[in-house]
Amino acid sequence: MRFTNVATAIGALAASAVLAVGLTPGVADASPDPVKYVNLGDSYSAGSGVLPLAADASLGCAQSAHNYAKIISRANGFDLTDVSCGGATTDDFFSSQQSGVKPQLDALDESVDLVTFSIGGNDEDLFGGTVMNCVVAGISTAMHGAPCEAKYAKSVAKTIRGTTYPNLVKAMAAVRAKAPNARVAALNYPWIAPDRNAPCNGMPISAGDGKFTHRVQAELNDAIARAAKKTGVTLVDVATPSTGHDACKPIGVRWIEPLLTTVQFVPVHPNALGERRMAAVTAKALDLK
Repeated sequence: MRFTNVATAIGALAASAVLAVGLTPGVADASPDPVKYVNLGDSYSAGSGVLPLAADASLGCAQSAHNYAKIISRANGFDLTDVSCGGATTDDFFSSQQSGVKPQLDALDESVDLVTFSIGGNDEDLFGGTVMNCVVAGISTAMHGAPCEAKYAKSVAKTIRGTTYPNLVKAMAAVRAKAPNARVAALNYPWIAPDRNAPCNGMPISAGDGKFTHRVQAELNDAIARAAKKTGVTLVDVATPSTGHDACKPIGVRWIEPLLTTVQFVPVHPNALGERRMAAVTAKALDLK
């Protein structure tokens, strides 16, 4: 009888101890670590032109404090490392773009959960070169005909297919390898010009070259989509919802600023509205807030 009482008492004490441990905050009850998020890429990723600039980024990268990645990170409570940099090419994933700026892939490792980027538009000076070539061609012909298409259509298409696409595949495969446990998403580019031959306020390009400039971007976006599919990267299509919000539209409608009459210090780039909309499209595609 005495042993039974002792056993009962010990059992009660053990149960109390278990209950106390269960009620004591411990490892099981600790808040989970936030999602480790890395944003790579060029000026469209960096939000170059949208003020204020990010205080913790190289001044030469013109990285905005309100680019799409930072908007997503704040909304979801993510732990963001943003190494996006204006002017970046796919080469800058692998090597230093400028003094004090490490190769972008250095930000990745096995602990990263999410990676986003836009890249490819600066390879072979595709975007900037096409815009300036079309401006010069338009001026030289007093804005008649389609001088830019006539002079550059074949070479631009050849560059995208023969150089930019392989570069994209290499870059995306490297991201997957460096961050093997992460979800990796590549954004294409929102439309700069509409798919029509018509005058465009703020873009001194011949009206006849409108469809050509749109087609250049469409070919690049197609290369991004094909590279993403080949490497198992998620494609975030920001181009489709940007239709009707190109640089030819008025302030408050356009997502991209024109070359002239721009409201920011970097023209032909997403404005604050554009970065917010890119954030919203990306969040929806990735099932985030």
